Amino acid sequence: MTILEPLAGTVPAEWEKFDDRFDGIRGDQHLERLWTGGRWVEGPVYSPAGRYLLWSDIPNDRILRWDETSYQVSAFRAPAGNTNGHTLDQQGRLVSCEHGNRRVTRTEHNGRISVLADNYEGHRFNSPNDVVVKRDGSIWFTDPSYGISSDYEGYKGEIETEGCHVYRVSADGGLTRVADDFDGPNGIAFSPDESLIYITDTERAHMRVFTVEGDRISGGEVFAECGNGAFDGIRIDTVGRVWASAADGVHVYHPDGTLLGKLLVPETVSNLTFGGAKRNRLFITATTSVYSLFTTVNGAAQPYDPHV
Repeated sequence: MTILEPLAGTVPAEWEKFDDRFDGIRGDQHLERLWTGGRWVEGPVYSPAGRYLLWSDIPNDRILRWDETSYQVSAFRAPAGNTNGHTLDQQGRLVSCEHGNRRVTRTEHNGRISVLADNYEGHRFNSPNDVVVKRDGSIWFTDPSYGISSDYEGYKGEIETEGCHVYRVSADGGLTRVADDFDGPNGIAFSPDESLIYITDTERAHMRVFTVEGDRISGGEVFAECGNGAFDGIRIDTVGRVWASAADGVHVYHPDGTLLGKLLVPETVSNLTFGGAKRNRLFITATTSVYSLFTTVNGAAQPYDPHV
């Protein structure tokens, strides 16, 4: 196993407040840089059982692993199909979106890779990007064209699905298209009670919110406009606040859509996730680096959480 130096260090954590409801939603006064050296890092996911963080370095075609107990970074998988977003299913298995192979896969406990979805009605996906698992075992993912627009994040290719859409794989493997009116669907996350689903449209630089009704969604009004750059990945805390990536850092929104405040980060943020034993450690992937800090809030429970 090749060990990559973590190049750890800290930078000041700059918090900006825009609403009094942001009071108390802070944390460390410094950002800890866990590692740097990527080209475009994305898709962080924390494994509570293994106490490690995985993330993708898409152009370098590898998944990296940071060990919480030793702070060591190593290559988890390379090549990795130019993976982007990851999550864990109810059994703690890794579910991944692969730009290069244009598919969604699951890594079994024995290391074998199972293909969950690689086409819709016989047409290959564009480049599955981000993914979440619902408590009923269904898997929801976005499919923009970033992995086929050039050879940088995958392989240059043609759109076969007549656009960029959002899909759902049921627990028994059935595939449906749940949204078809996006330009660049990207980040995706459920509210804590799974009654809502938030999806970013990077091309339109906004985030939308839908009502979840079983295996379907409705509504889709704009929840927030990104004030700096465009939204990418998103995560939700226990009270339903939305933590969203942006060009200048992480933007925090009240469930009513009000921008409460920001955590400024030195590099453009691609994605984020909550982890640690109490789900109060925020991990941030930002351009070339991975950062973390402890916060005063907790991330929403996930399907693999033993307390759900």
